[in-house]
Amino acid sequence: MLQPWQKGTVIKIEQQTPTTRKYFIQVPELDNFDFKPGQFVTLDLPIHEKINKRWRSYSIASSPDGTNVFELCIVKLEGGAGTTYLFDDVQIQVGSELTLRGPVGVFTLPEVLDKDLFLICTGTGIAPFRSMVKHIIQHKIGHKNIQIIFGCRTAEDVLYADEMKQLMQLDEKFIFHVAYSRADVLEPNAYKGYVHKVYQSICKANMIDDPENIGTKKVNPANFYLCGWRGMIDEATKNIIELGYDKKSIHVEIYG
Repeated sequence: MLQPWQKGTVIKIEQQTPTTRKYFIQVPELDNFDFKPGQFVTLDLPIHEKINKRWRSYSIASSPDGTNVFELCIVKLEGGAGTTYLFDDVQIQVGSELTLRGPVGVFTLPEVLDKDLFLICTGTGIAPFRSMVKHIIQHKIGHKNIQIIFGCRTAEDVLYADEMKQLMQLDEKFIFHVAYSRADVLEPNAYKGYVHKVYQSICKANMIDDPENIGTKKVNPANFYLCGWRGMIDEATKNIIELGYDKKSIHVEIYG
């Protein structure tokens, strides 16, 4: 069932990288904007005459906190009508009103976190994973190892870097990795290249003895959540299956 459209008010805007902004939106008619980490909202933007060409969906980057405020992390796309409108400082500023619907989506955590979690993303695909990890750590939810593997071009493109480091200090079973496609490696848990070699090497290093085939190894049980552009997701899906995982262990959210 489709949820009704409602009004949200932009209460804060923060520039996170040269091309990415955080938008904090309050829903005045609600006391609590409740959602599951990983869900998204759809904005109805006045950018086209046809209704379905006005809709733009964005993952919620904040975790549920009992308030009526949530956060979106949005990158400006070259030639993108939706983000061109949102990044227009005349059209959208503190106090501006947005029409939205949600939260919706099934890209959410399993009820029991009894397997390792690989959260693999590029760009603003980190948004739902930030929501998930903050929720898990803040609520002290029992879990196996959790690893965010974030792909970007250079150091100035890393999103939520300081916060991820703080979360690692709070939970020794959480690790934030960064794969740079166009930068030298300068800090711990950072790599030169793309996300694929990072999760591949971790999975291979964590293989366990196979009791059904003595003397051989098998992959350690895990769930994989992939969020970002289709090219990355398609390649990651192929690689994860080749490692020996069942396709049912792979969950995807495609941007664009």
